[in-house]
Amino acid sequence: MHEENIEVSPVVRRRAELLGTAGQEWLAELPALVADLEHRWSVTVGPPLRAGAGGYVARVRTEDGTPAVLKLALPEPGSAGQIATLLRAGGRGYVRVLDHDTDRFALLMEHLGPSLSELALPPERQIAVLCATLRHAWQVPRSPELLAAAADEDKATGLARLVERLWRELGRPCSVAAYDRAMTYAERRAAAHCPSRAVVVHGDPHPGNLLSLPARGTQRTGAESGFVFVDPDGFLADPAYDLGVVLRGWCAELLSGDAPRLARRYCALLAEESGADAAAVWEWGYLERVSTALYLLSHGAEAPSRPYFDTAEALVDASP
Repeated sequence: MHEENIEVSPVVRRRAELLGTAGQEWLAELPALVADLEHRWSVTVGPPLRAGAGGYVARVRTEDGTPAVLKLALPEPGSAGQIATLLRAGGRGYVRVLDHDTDRFALLMEHLGPSLSELALPPERQIAVLCATLRHAWQVPRSPELLAAAADEDKATGLARLVERLWRELGRPCSVAAYDRAMTYAERRAAAHCPSRAVVVHGDPHPGNLLSLPARGTQRTGAESGFVFVDPDGFLADPAYDLGVVLRGWCAELLSGDAPRLARRYCALLAEESGADAAAVWEWGYLERVSTALYLLSHGAEAPSRPYFDTAEALVDASP
C-alpha cells in the first residue's frame, strides 16, 4: 500500500479539521496507520471502498485471499462506542468484526454486498427489511456504561438542546411553527424516556447503512433478512427512535406527492412491522427531520439540508 493511495473524502477531511489538533494528527498519521495495520493484520489494502463520512474505509484482502473491509474511524467520542456495539452484537443484526484496535478506532470487518439504498426497492419493501433487521439489532446486550449514560441524559433532551441552539445561531432557517413542533415532540419523547425499557439503538439506520450479505441464500442467525447494519451509534433509547430516523427519510417521495398522506402510510408501516407506537415513531421522525436539517446547515451543507426543511414545513400540521 503506497501512501499516495490514501485518500479521504472532502466531508471526512472537513470533519477531521473541525476536531482540531486530534483531527489534524489523524489525517497526518493516516498513511502510517494504514501501513501498520496492513502488516499487523496481514492484509493487502486496496483503494477506498466508499466515500463514508465517519473515516477512512477501504477494501482489503486477507492473507488467504478473502475479501474484507478496513475502517479507520475519526477520533470522535462515538468511535469507540461503535466498536463496542459491533463486538457485543457478534454479527446479529450487524456486520461481523474480524479484528479491531479500539485505541486507534480501527476495525477489520467482513466484506458485504450492496446497501439497501442501492437496490432501488420501493419504500414499503425497504421499510420491511429495515424493521426485520432492527429487531435483531435491538437485542445487543446493554452495558453498564450505556445505562449510566442513559440515566444522565435522554436522546430527546439532547436533540432539543441542539435544535434550540442551532435554530438561533443559524438565523431561524425554518418557520417558528416547525421549530415549535419539533420542540413539543422533543418534550413529549423526553417525558416518555424510561432507561429500563430502552434498547441499544443503531442511531442512524437509514438504507445506506444496511448492507446485503455477500451471497444470495446465505443463512445466518440474526441476519435472516439478508442484510446487516454498519456504522452504529449504539446508545440506549426507545426503539421508536430508530424507526423515527427511518421515517425521517423519503424526502423525494414526500415532496413529489401528498406529503402528509405518504408520511402517515410510512409511519403506519413502521409501527405495524415493529410493534412500536405510531405516535412515538411520528414524533421522533419529525424531531429528527428538523434536527438533521439544522445539523447539515451548520456544517455548510445547505443543499442537502433543504429537503429536510421542506418536508418539515409540509408536515408541520400533520399527525399520524
